[in-house]
Amino acid sequence: MDSNQLREVFFKFFKSKQHYIVPSAPMVVKNDPTLMFTNAGMNQFKDLFLGNSPVKHPRIANTQKCLRVSGKHNDLEEVGHDTYHHTMFEMLGNWSFGDYFKKEAIYWGIEFLVEILNIPKDRIYATIFEGNSDENLERDEEAYTYWSEVLDKKRILTGSKKDNFWEMGDTGPCGPCSEIHVDLRDDSERKKLDGSELINKNHPLVIEIWNLVFIQYNRKSDGKLESLPNKHVDTGMGFERLCMVVQNKQSNYDTDIFQPLIKQISQIAGIQYGKDESSDIAMRVVADHLRAISFSIADGQIPSNIKAGYVIRRILRRAVRYGYTFLSQSEPFLHNLVEVLAKNMGGAFPELKEQQELIEKVIYEEEIGFLKTLDTGMHLLDQIMTKSQSEIIDGKVAFELYDTYGFPLDLTELILKENNQVVNREEFEQEMKNQKERSRNAAVVETEDWIILKEDNVEEYIGYQRAESDIFITRYRKVKSKGKEYYQLVFNITPFYAESGGQIGDTGYIEADGERISIHDTIKENELTIHITSDLPQKTTEKFHAVVNLDRRNLISNNHTATHLLHHALREVLGSHVEQKGSLVTPDHLRFDFSHFQKITDEEIIKIETIVNKLIRANLQQEARTNITLEEAQESGAIALFGEKYGDLVRTIKFGSSVELCGGIHVKATGQIGFFKIITEGAIASGIRRIEAMTARKAEQYIQEQINLVKEITSQIKGSKDLLQYIRNLVKKNTRLNKRLEAFERDGVKLVMKNLLTKVNRINDMNVIAEEIRIPSAERIKDLAFQLKKEVKDLFLILGAEVDGKANLAIMISDNLVKGKELDARIIIKEVAKEIKGGGGGQPFFATAGGQDPSGIKSAILQAKEIVSKA
Repeated sequence: MDSNQLREVFFKFFKSKQHYIVPSAPMVVKNDPTLMFTNAGMNQFKDLFLGNSPVKHPRIANTQKCLRVSGKHNDLEEVGHDTYHHTMFEMLGNWSFGDYFKKEAIYWGIEFLVEILNIPKDRIYATIFEGNSDENLERDEEAYTYWSEVLDKKRILTGSKKDNFWEMGDTGPCGPCSEIHVDLRDDSERKKLDGSELINKNHPLVIEIWNLVFIQYNRKSDGKLESLPNKHVDTGMGFERLCMVVQNKQSNYDTDIFQPLIKQISQIAGIQYGKDESSDIAMRVVADHLRAISFSIADGQIPSNIKAGYVIRRILRRAVRYGYTFLSQSEPFLHNLVEVLAKNMGGAFPELKEQQELIEKVIYEEEIGFLKTLDTGMHLLDQIMTKSQSEIIDGKVAFELYDTYGFPLDLTELILKENNQVVNREEFEQEMKNQKERSRNAAVVETEDWIILKEDNVEEYIGYQRAESDIFITRYRKVKSKGKEYYQLVFNITPFYAESGGQIGDTGYIEADGERISIHDTIKENELTIHITSDLPQKTTEKFHAVVNLDRRNLISNNHTATHLLHHALREVLGSHVEQKGSLVTPDHLRFDFSHFQKITDEEIIKIETIVNKLIRANLQQEARTNITLEEAQESGAIALFGEKYGDLVRTIKFGSSVELCGGIHVKATGQIGFFKIITEGAIASGIRRIEAMTARKAEQYIQEQINLVKEITSQIKGSKDLLQYIRNLVKKNTRLNKRLEAFERDGVKLVMKNLLTKVNRINDMNVIAEEIRIPSAERIKDLAFQLKKEVKDLFLILGAEVDGKANLAIMISDNLVKGKELDARIIIKEVAKEIKGGGGGQPFFATAGGQDPSGIKSAILQAKEIVSKA
C-alpha cells in the first residue's frame, strides 16, 4: 500500500465511524500569539477545546501538516541522523469534542491497525498514565480496562507524567494519554529481548506511532487542575512512521514518501544512497528539509530574517550546508527537487503544484545567497585557524561567525576537526544562552487566568452592521509585557473588528456611569475577540456602551476595499498568475504583497492605477454574501488563497468583477474611496513584489505635496515658461560641472599618489604604505587605492582621511599577499575601525570603514602597521 492509498484508507475508516473529514490547516499559524507553526494536529482545534467556538462537528478526522523546529517540540538535530524524526511531517488524527471518549478511541485504534492494516497484535504495545501523587492524579484505570479488552495485559505498560500526560502548554486543556507502539524487529531479535523493555528508549525499530490523548482537565495559571465539563479525544498518528510499518521498511526514509526525493538527490550528487553513512545522512536531511521549506513557502511563509521566516531560512540553509559539505554541491541544487516533491505529494496537497514555480524561484535565490555566505565564512575561518596559537578556538569567535555571518557551528566544528582543532563549546553555549536570554526577556509575556463574569459560549460580532452597541464584559485577564500591565477584555457581543487578514484592529471606547475606558487595539486569539485596554473598569459587571472610532475605521475600510480593487487590476494587467501573498491595511496606507517575477514597468503602474480609479468612480456597490460554502464562493469567482484556513462557511465581498473571500470591513460603495495612488513598488523576495499605496485624504495630501513641490521649484526658477526643459538644461549643466570637478579631483589624486609612492616602506617582505591623506571624497580614496595596487607589487596599503567631518579608512592588499600571507582586509579593517568609533567591511583584498571620530585615524593606521609587521 503506497502512502497516498494509506491516507485514503485512514479517511475511509473514520468516515465509517461518522467522522467529518476536514482539510489540513496551513502549517504557518495565524491569529495565535503562542505559535509560529502548527506543531501538532490539535492546533487548529484549540478554540474548540478552549470553548471559544461552537462545535459544529463532534467527530472529526484529518491529516495535518506539522513543523517541529523550535521550542519544546524541536526535532531538528535528530533529523536525518535517525530513521524516524522529521521537521515537516503529517499527523493523522481523529477527534471527539464532547462526544465519545476513551473506550471508542482505544477500540477503533486497535481495529484500524489490526483489522484494516493487518499489523499483528503481538507487535503492538500500549502505555497508560501511571498517576502522579504530587498532583493527586490516579492511575488511568479506565484506559487500562479498555486496553485489556483488546490487548494482552502484558502488552499494557505504565508511563510517567512526562510520557503519558499531555498538556497544550503551561496552561489550558490537558489530560492523560495512551501511546501505541509497534515492534518492527525481526523474530530472532524479539526472542532475545521483549519489546516492552525498549518502549520509549529511542530504539529505531520499537517506535511510537499513535498517541491517544484524553482531554479531561484544565491547567490554571497557578498550576492547579480542574475538571472540564466536556471531555475530548485528541489523537495523533505519525503518517511517515505508519508508512514505514505498513510498507515493512526499516526507516521512514525507505518509504515511498522520501525515496523519489532521495533518488533524485543521489542522481544530482552522483553518490549512491546506502554506500556511505555521512552522505546518506545528508541526503535524508536534504529530502526532509526540502519538504518543510516547500510546504512553508506554499503556505505563504517566505524565508526572512525575522520570526517564522527566520526559522524557514535556517532550515533551508541547513539543507544547503549538508549538500555543500557532504554531497559536494557548491552550486544551487535544492530548487531542482521541487518538481519531484510536487509530483509525489501534489495530489493530497495541490498547493505544491499550484505554487511550484514560486517555490523553485524562492529556494534558488536563497541558495545563491547562502552559498556566498559559506564562501565568506570559510575564508574567515581559515584566518582564525591560522592565527590561533592554540588547538582550542575561542567560543566567542565561533559564535560571531555563527551570529554575524550565518556560518553554522557544526560546519565550523567539522572544519576544525579536520585541522586538529576544536571550539571552546562552553564559551559558545554561554554566548548562545546570553543571546536567547536577551530575546526571551524582550518577548516575555505573563498572562493571568481569565476571570469569568458571565458564561457565554459564543461571542457575536456585529461590526458589519453597527459601529456601537450595548455590551457586557464576559471575561477579563491581566497581562504583563515588557514591564507594562494592561488588560484583555472579552464582550458578549462586539462591534470592534479584531486584527485579521491584514486589516489592523479597531480602536474606540466603552462607557458606563460616566466612566470611559479606551480600547487601544482589538486582536483575535484562538477565535476569541480580545479588546486591549490600559485600565480595568471599576464596575466590570455593568452594562457598557461600546463605540468604535468610526472615522479611523472608514479610512481603514477605504484602504481594504482598495486592496481588493488593486488585486483585481494586477491580475488584469499582469496576468492570472498574480496571487496575494500578504497585506497590511491601516488608516494611512495599504501594503499589498503578490506573486510576480519581474519589475512592474511605469506604463503598467499607470494602467493599474487607471483601472482602480475607474472602479472607484463607478461607485460600485458592495455585494456581501455570508454563510456560504467554499465551493459556492469559488463558483462565484472568489479565489481561495493558499496558506489561509477557511471554515465550513465563508464570506465573499464583491465590487463589480472583483470577488474575494474576506472577513474584513469594506466601504458600502467604491466612490467613498475617492482616489487611489501607488507610492512604491519593489521586490521583497524572489518572485514576491510589494506595492504600497494611499487612498482618500492621504492620497489627496500626497498629490498636494507633489503639486506644492512643483510650485516651489517653479518659484525658484523665475522667467522660465517651460519648467521641464529648464530642469533638463539644469541637469545637463550640472553634469558638465561634475565632470570638470571630477577631472580636478583626479588631478589631485595623481598628486597624492606621487607623494605616497615616495613613502613606501619594506616590512616583512611587503611594500607598506600607511598614511593619513587629504582627499575630497571617500570615493576618491577607493580610486587611489586601486591605482596604487597597479603601481606597487606586494602592496599592503592603509589610508585614512577626514571627509566632511567624518573618518574614512581603506585597506588594499595585493592578491598574492592575501593568499601567501593569509591576510584579510575585512578582518583588519574591523579591528582598526574601533579607533575611529566605526565599522566596515568589504573583500579580502579591499575593505573600507567609516567612523565618527577623525582624531582616531592616526592610531588606526599605526595599529594596522603593527598587525602587518607580525604577518
